[in-house]
Amino acid sequence: MNIGYQYIPLVIAGLAGMVWGLPAAHRLKSPYDIGAAVVVLCGVVVFAMGILLTFIPDFFR
Repeated sequence: MNIGYQYIPLVIAGLAGMVWGLPAAHRLKSPYDIGAAVVVLCGVVVFAMGILLTFIPDFFR
């Protein structure tokens, strides 16, 4: 099985965005909570891409 280890930072960055953004979206006052929610959304996308590319490195080729 060919694992793309160079995509692990994407997984870590996605997790970090979700871990910071979820509580911040509830803690911050409007309109800053919208920015935190966007960070969570981006974190989910980056995390999913990182997992996908780690286990299937040629997915987008």
